[in-house]
Amino acid sequence: MPETTIPSRVRGWFDERLDWDSLVAPLKKKTVPVHGLSYWYFLGGITLFLFIVQVLTGILLLLYYRPGANEAFESVQYIMTQVQFGWLIRSVHSWSANLMIFTAFAHMFSVLFLKAYRKPRELTWVSGVILLFLAMGFGFSGYLLPWNTLAFFATKVGTDIAGQVPLIGKPLMIFLRGGEEVTGATLVRFFGFHVAVLPGFTTVLILVHLLLVQRLGISVPPKLEVAWTAHPAARRDMKFFPNFLLRELMAWYLALGVLGALAAIFPWNLGVKADPFVPAPAGIKPEWYFLFMFQTLKLFPPRLWIVDGEVVGILLFGLIGVLWLLLPFFESPEPSRPKRWLTGVAVFALAYMAGMSLYGYLAK
Repeated sequence: MPETTIPSRVRGWFDERLDWDSLVAPLKKKTVPVHGLSYWYFLGGITLFLFIVQVLTGILLLLYYRPGANEAFESVQYIMTQVQFGWLIRSVHSWSANLMIFTAFAHMFSVLFLKAYRKPRELTWVSGVILLFLAMGFGFSGYLLPWNTLAFFATKVGTDIAGQVPLIGKPLMIFLRGGEEVTGATLVRFFGFHVAVLPGFTTVLILVHLLLVQRLGISVPPKLEVAWTAHPAARRDMKFFPNFLLRELMAWYLALGVLGALAAIFPWNLGVKADPFVPAPAGIKPEWYFLFMFQTLKLFPPRLWIVDGEVVGILLFGLIGVLWLLLPFFESPEPSRPKRWLTGVAVFALAYMAGMSLYGYLAK
């Protein structure tokens, strides 16, 4: 008998107890459609990779970070100046957060334009949009943690806007702040959201999202689906394991290269420690993924009849968010008759978000 190697013995030991072959069998059977737009399929995996980077770097930062109005800024300063490679870990964490939200938006719009949300994948879309909202919640809660001036006043503005929501606005603002004003209690509360509440919800929802993708498979554009149904021999697929998985890992490697370059060349600035008693800096703005909403609210007049203009804007964004979540239910279930107006809505939304973000960035 040939002598078995140590790796094969280890694999045999685990296989005997976990039945490894049956666990990976679904991956071996899974296929990915191959067509001219298949490269958009990598965006979901890249977003997942950046979330993993967020978790790992966040754990490292937790070893030194201390939540508290008198300690938070100093602890981040210590990480950046005294801890070996601490500045790099913090920069990677901050840049990966922004890149994760960017790729999540890109993934969402690619799903829209490919109409991959159609029946029976409505719940896949709903879970994905909720994940995007949670990612933005990560950004909002994590922004305050360094306790610098910009983060302090941006959080004050953001929670003030939440306080304008009719009926529940005031209690919501107090719940977010832990009181009437942004204080150390707000910082501790946001820390809890950022490292416990949001990661818990996000992890569960990611598992649900991946399970839905595994169960329902990967969609193809309607025109291609009609053509492949009429001519099954024209259909092209690749095995998920190992063909697509290896390509996805290469995409992760490229994302890691971009992330490392950004973190090393443009290290994330800490700024000045927050002082609640100084006036807010002129021209304060939120992070780029909230900028289009912030700038839109500024365009509303102070009063619209008997209602505050900002309240109308907030209600409008809330309604749009609900309709966006339910978008698949407006689509035709027949691939031969997709509703073109939904594509128009997607084009308008993308153009509006990009245009208003640019306008907000350039505005003084």
